[in-house]
Amino acid sequence: MKNKLIPIDFLKTPMDNSDTIEGLKIFWKKVLPLISQREQHFDDVWKKGSEEEIFAELVFCLFTPQSKAVSCWAAVNALADKNMIFDSNEEDIAETISGVRFKHNKAKYVVEARNFFTLNGKIKIKEKLASFNDIYELRKWLIANVKGIAYKEAGHFLRNIGIGKDLAILDRHILRNLKVYGAIEEFPKNLNVKTYLEIEKKMQDFAKETGIPMSHLDMLFWCKNTGGIFK
Repeated sequence: MKNKLIPIDFLKTPMDNSDTIEGLKIFWKKVLPLISQREQHFDDVWKKGSEEEIFAELVFCLFTPQSKAVSCWAAVNALADKNMIFDSNEEDIAETISGVRFKHNKAKYVVEARNFFTLNGKIKIKEKLASFNDIYELRKWLIANVKGIAYKEAGHFLRNIGIGKDLAILDRHILRNLKVYGAIEEFPKNLNVKTYLEIEKKMQDFAKETGIPMSHLDMLFWCKNTGGIFK
């Protein structure tokens, strides 16, 4: 799939320091064009993307734990440029993704996921994902069947391919913002499954109360803290 990845860039905008909900709403309206642009990109991955492109998004989310998103997407592109995502071993993948933490484990996850989604020599992931009518059941299925994927990574993947818009992607940045705006009372010491789902529900309630779509909140918090939107 050399040079076939959908282009993605870091959408820059001024950061925001407001800690009030009204301030957050004002900032949301200010950056809404950028958020809508990125959301359209995610939608296009599902509507127009190939099996290989969707699998590449899964690879990206396998790379992201404890690593920077920009570095992880650069690693995916490096593999794609060398035709290595679908035809390489763990050792060669690990050598190529030097900017990704725990690269040997993650290279192993890529190969295992590739084998899992390969049918008759070809990647077949989109049809399987589309067979689920319930996004929450699909998330559970991914977690149960793809090593290296937990709730955050599964939600991230499904959001990035345009079909997980109501799922939370709970990393420390999102959790801090949820606490700042009163959606949660304290930063969780242990983000187990029960706590993750409880906070996800609180984030969904916060989205309804503020009128800011759940699919926008993650990007909005990222934009607020980093001055940009990536993926």
